[in-house]
Amino acid sequence: MNKVLFVERLQRERDKFEHLLNRVGFTRQMTMKGVFGSHSVKDLLADILTREQFIADRMNEIQHGETYAPSMSHTALENFHRKHGYPDYESTLLEKEIQNHLVIHKHRNIGVDDIVEQELAAYENILHMFEKFSLGQCLDNDLFHRIAEHTYKPWRRMSIEINRWLSSIASESK
Repeated sequence: MNKVLFVERLQRERDKFEHLLNRVGFTRQMTMKGVFGSHSVKDLLADILTREQFIADRMNEIQHGETYAPSMSHTALENFHRKHGYPDYESTLLEKEIQNHLVIHKHRNIGVDDIVEQELAAYENILHMFEKFSLGQCLDNDLFHRIAEHTYKPWRRMSIEINRWLSSIASESK
């Protein structure tokens, strides 16, 4: 993969994601439950924020010569969450159903504006750090795959749920 092409893909996916969020509107619709189970767009955005923060932090560790290893025990998984404030998304031990609960609980009393601001900052950090890596560092650390896993792939999954929800509330209002 070429770094320039990857950033272009990332930006294209980001534009689609932001366009969808703009369609949702703000505040009232962002906090309406039922987008994905009992979750709101705000809840899903909090999950996106923590995934982006996860990869931004791992990229920062790489820049500083630190080594990350996914949690291999439940104790390590709990310690990781306690230390960082988000799950170890690359651990095979992570139970996917629990992560949403942990993330949503943590962000329950944080306003939509703050979550959006933090999410934008995390995304900008990813882009800024990515520019600093050589192609060799990107390949050695599997950054093309890892960044995709924690940015545009979750954006796509979230977009499917939001579009489904928008369609259902549009049909209800007819």
